[in-house]
Order: sequence, then C-alpha cells, then structure tokens
Amino acid sequence: MTSAAPVSTPAWDLPVRLFHWALVLLVVGSVVTGLLGGNLMVWHMRFGYAILALVLFRLLWGLAGSSTARFSDFLYGPRRVAGFAGALLKRREAHYLGHNPLGGWMVVVLLAALLFQASSGLFANDDIAVEGPLYPFIGKDLSDRLTGLHKLNIKLIYGLVALHVAAVLFHWLARGENLVRAMFSGDKQLPPGTPGAPARFAGGGRALALAILSGLAVWLLVTQPFSNP
Repeated sequence: MTSAAPVSTPAWDLPVRLFHWALVLLVVGSVVTGLLGGNLMVWHMRFGYAILALVLFRLLWGLAGSSTARFSDFLYGPRRVAGFAGALLKRREAHYLGHNPLGGWMVVVLLAALLFQASSGLFANDDIAVEGPLYPFIGKDLSDRLTGLHKLNIKLIYGLVALHVAAVLFHWLARGENLVRAMFSGDKQLPPGTPGAPARFAGGGRALALAILSGLAVWLLVTQPFSNP
C-alpha cells in the first residue's frame, strides 16, 4: 500500500521569503567584508545596519504578520519540543505547515544572536580607524568589551548557521522535505490531512509599513540626530 502523494500547500508569505534570502546575502557580505577588513569595513558596517533593520522587521512581523510567521504559531513548550525530537529520532512522520517545534526555537535563537551582533557593532571599534556610530556615547572601555563580545558572538552565529544547514539537509535527505524550495516558492509539500489550519496571509501594505518603520529606526540610530553627550 502506497502513501498518498503530498499536497502543495501555501505556507510562507512573500515578506518572510524576501527576509530570509536578503538576510542570507547580507550575512555573507558582512562576514566576508569583516574578515577582509581595510576599506571594506565601511561596507561591513552598512551590511550590519541592514541586518539590524531586517531583524527588527522580522520581530515585528512575528507579532503582526501572517499566521505562519507569528511567534505564537511556532513557539512550543519543552514537552512539545521534546516530543517532536523523539519523533524525529524514531523516524515518525511529524509535519507542520510552518516551523516545527525545534525549528521555531532555532529561528528565535538565531534572530537573538543576529540582533546582538548588529547592535553591538554600533558601539564597537577596531583600535585603528573604525568606530561604530554609537561609540561616542559609551567610551573606549565599554566599547572594547562590546567589541570582544561582537567577535565572540560571530562564532556562535557560525555554529547556528551550520546547525540550520544541517537541519535543512536532514529534512531533505531523511524526510523528503525540500525546505529550500519551499522558501523560494512559498509552498510546502505536505501529506494530505496534515494537522493545522490553512495559513492566513497578512497584506503587503502592512509588511511595507513595518519594513519602513524598521529601516527608519536604524537610520535614526546610525545618523545620530541627537547631540552627543
């Protein structure tokens, strides 16, 4: 007896997909320019500002966006997470329209790490010629401590990204779920009768407004339209 063919089901809205791939490009650009240094540090900082704006947007979209983008849709308690992990180890079918219980917490941890990385960069310095736009507000000693944490936190981000890629490969090779394709098309291939209500997508106007708000907030921080202390 063969199982029923998977059904293409709308899961991810356009704002989430644009956020995801823009974040990938910006993180790669930030890492490369940070490693090369020199004159590219100007671009390293610009990539950081853009990452901060994106993360702020994603946090807002997690509160007011489409159903599968909301934190309330994919953040589960310890018992549900442990149960899902056990099901994976036993190769049981456990499908979700949005993020699964493990993936949902990975999203939050990765967003938190990126938020700290981009925020700490606003205060960092390289002891040569580069200073974050908010460096004058805290002074050299605190800036040096934040710079050290900035350099340490990137190693955590490397680990989280590696874990994320490993999870995507696991879902593809072991479970037949092509999550990369889903993040391009917006549709997931799910077994018929998968539990969960259909995704409810928020309007593009709301996403645009939140994106502008996030970008404006970062612009205000970076341009410092206030008097230095």
